[in-house]
Amino acid sequence: MPEKQEPRIGLALGGGGARGLAHIGVLKVLEEEGVPIHRIAGTSVGALIGALYAGGVSTTEMEEMSSEIGWSSLTNYSRLAMVRLVLIEQPLSSKNMEVYLEKHLQGKRFDELKIPFACEATDLQTGERVVFKEGPVALAARASATIPGLFEPVVFRHRYLVDGGLVGNIPTDLVSLIGADVIIAVNVTSDLSRFEPKNIIATLNQAISIQSESKSQEELSRAHFVIRPQLGDITAMDLARSAECIDAGSLATRRAIPGIKRLLMDGHLETLLRYQRKPHEKV
Repeated sequence: MPEKQEPRIGLALGGGGARGLAHIGVLKVLEEEGVPIHRIAGTSVGALIGALYAGGVSTTEMEEMSSEIGWSSLTNYSRLAMVRLVLIEQPLSSKNMEVYLEKHLQGKRFDELKIPFACEATDLQTGERVVFKEGPVALAARASATIPGLFEPVVFRHRYLVDGGLVGNIPTDLVSLIGADVIIAVNVTSDLSRFEPKNIIATLNQAISIQSESKSQEELSRAHFVIRPQLGDITAMDLARSAECIDAGSLATRRAIPGIKRLLMDGHLETLLRYQRKPHEKV
């Protein structure tokens, strides 16, 4: 009798700017509760967090990193750069973001990650979705998180790439494509009706959210379980509120754990017990 194949659990980490720091809290609690993660797909900030975790960066390290980073450390953000953006329509560069990721991922490529990972970007010329499953991880994650209109597009293989949220904000189909059987989606998008035009990033992020709203509902319908942290009035630009975001992700996941474990135990109790492995162990 053939051995029963055990289901692979995949995380689909959605976009949402600074609100996506909640993903760190989600990962932390899943780890603590012994819920294994075998596949990760991410869009925008979900690609940044997913890439770091898949590359072996611990949630503790990510918490420390989140308290230190600012827009100036990830981009060429400055008063002068913002003046150029407004007066002569010269977008900011997100090259620092790639350098930052390269440093913490130690230059890893997709096939060198501890957990299989994929992310998506948008081709600005064709509107096509561009899926990254191979090559340099830092460049791919940067492309996925490049907000159009604010940052220069990432040029890759003669394509101009920007935020993946334009074509799909919660990549449930992508995590399935790379082998996940059970999909847990994390939705950190803001409530569209609560929008306040506080700054350019919040406004651009709202535009992306509107663009992807109907697609997001379709994406969420593919998930076996959805975690939605309650992030209140935290905006896409509120990097200074990283601790609140992480706490919200942790709280939402603790509340979700009983349901997740029930899902996994439906005919798979043996599987759950067998997969109590160390974080980042490759399956």
